Formats: sequence, C-alpha cells, structure tokens
Amino acid sequence: MSVSPYDRRAIPPRAQIHQWSAPDRWALRVFSWAAEVPQPRGSILFQGGRGDVFEKYLEAFGHWHDQGWSITSFDWRGQGGSGRLSAAGNCGHIEDFGAFVGDLRAFYDEWQAATPGPHVAMGHSMGGHILLRALVEGAVHPDAAVLIAPMLGVKSPFGQAMGERLARLMGGAGDDSRPAWRGNEKPYTTETRAALLTHDRARYEDELFWQLANPDTVTGPPSWRWVIEAFRSMRELRASPKLGEMRVPTLMLVADADGLVEPRSALAIAPSLPDVRVVRFGKEAAHELLREGDAVRDRAMGEIDGFLQARAQPR
Repeated sequence: MSVSPYDRRAIPPRAQIHQWSAPDRWALRVFSWAAEVPQPRGSILFQGGRGDVFEKYLEAFGHWHDQGWSITSFDWRGQGGSGRLSAAGNCGHIEDFGAFVGDLRAFYDEWQAATPGPHVAMGHSMGGHILLRALVEGAVHPDAAVLIAPMLGVKSPFGQAMGERLARLMGGAGDDSRPAWRGNEKPYTTETRAALLTHDRARYEDELFWQLANPDTVTGPPSWRWVIEAFRSMRELRASPKLGEMRVPTLMLVADADGLVEPRSALAIAPSLPDVRVVRFGKEAAHELLREGDAVRDRAMGEIDGFLQARAQPR
C-alpha cells in the first residue's frame, strides 16, 4: 500500500493547465506549477512516456515543488490532451519522432527564458528517449538531465533489428496510421498492464481515476507508423557518434526487470555519455519507477534529489 502526503487525484490549487501552440500551431496541453518560495530552487521540465498524461506524476511534482522547484510538463503531440494524429480512435500516432524533438526544442526555448534556473529536464520512457535525442542533437541545453527507464530499446521477442523489420513489413500492409494492436501496452505478452507498469496497485489505480475523470485524454495502442519510427529513432540514437559529445550531467535510472523497454539498450548507451551516473533497480521494480511501491519510489526520488543537489546548484 502506497503512503503519500500528496493528493494524487487533484490538481494543486495554484497549478495551471493551459495550451501552448507549437510552431505549426498544434496545441499541446501544458501543466505549470510555479515555485511558491521567495528564492526558487530552479525549474524542472518533466516529460512522460507513450500514452502518458502529466496527472500521473502529480505525486513526484509535489515532492519537488516542496523543495522550491517550479514544475512544468506537457502531453506529447498526438496523445493525452494534445490531440490525435490518426483517425483511428484514440490511437497514438506520429509520422516521425523528429516532430517530438521539434516540439521539445520550441517549448524548451520559451520555458527556459521564462523560468528561474538552474534548469533540469527529465524524461520517463519515451520521454527519456526523446530527451536524450534532443540533448545529443543540441536541441535543448539544460543544466542537468534525468532519464527514468528510458526507451532506448523495446522488449521484443524478435530483438531490435528483426522487430524493426517485422514492423515495417506489417505496417506496410495497409494504412500505417492504424493501431498496431488492440489492448495492453505491448503484444506477445500474458502480463497485465498493471504488472508491466508497477507493483503498487493504488498508484496504478490513480491512472484509472484520471482516465475516468478525463476520458478525452486516454491514449490507446500506438500506430504501426509510431512503432516503425520508434525502432528507427532508437536505432539511430544508439549508433549516434554524438553521444560522446553530449556533456550535460545525466542521471539514468534503469529497471533491470523492465517488461516494456529493454534495459540492456540503456546500459549499452550509458558508457558513451561523458558525464552520466547509472542507478539500477532489480526485480522489485517494474517500468514506472516513480509510481512504484514506496521502497522503490523513495529510492528513485532520493537518487534524483541527491543528483540535483550535486549537479544542479542554485544560482
């Protein structure tokens, strides 16, 4: 049973939810919660994973806000409260992962100019992938970065290369904006969605609460194009010679028993980064480290707190 001093099912009274227009005028749903102390600790931009909404992370936001951080997060294009890019119901679709990077670049520039430093960028799962790609490409320049169970490879019974080839074959047989599968977080599994994400039932049910409260923000399975582009983007990032040039101090939290992303891919990339600390979790941890049982979650939050204290000093 999770124990939390924060109301995980209520937007904080002084937080704001609004829309931000990307350069192409696409509307993204944004959460902003300014620090409420005379001297803010700094600013955190937190980005979730595929299908996520920022409400899932209110507990973590509350923890950092109590320390004096301003918190910002937005739903990725094509999911959550940021619209859909496919006519196939609530399918999560994208034509090119470069669009995610472009949105992050444009949003980050405005956010950094409008918020107090130091500036910290965090990304969970797909958000971790997009953040690392943006860092490597020079699209964002935070003072520190945190990658939480980053999607740098996906769990596939066929491996990364064969998985990509199969995705291209199956996705090419028809409209690739159609859903790649029906339910669950991935095909070829008998595990429940809850088991893939967290061992903490109460925190998992928080997500169900928000789905019922805001049904328009629910994102279903990805499209075949999303799957194809995810494989391509991960492959290109893993092979990028620019990994060794990315000098932003980085903390990487990896769940060795992750059933969604491939932890070996993250561990293989880490040595290429000049300034990275890797923290590994064992079988006690599923994919959502910040929404796990208290022992795992508290350790993850403690690692982040210690990293920020050491590498994101107040100005």
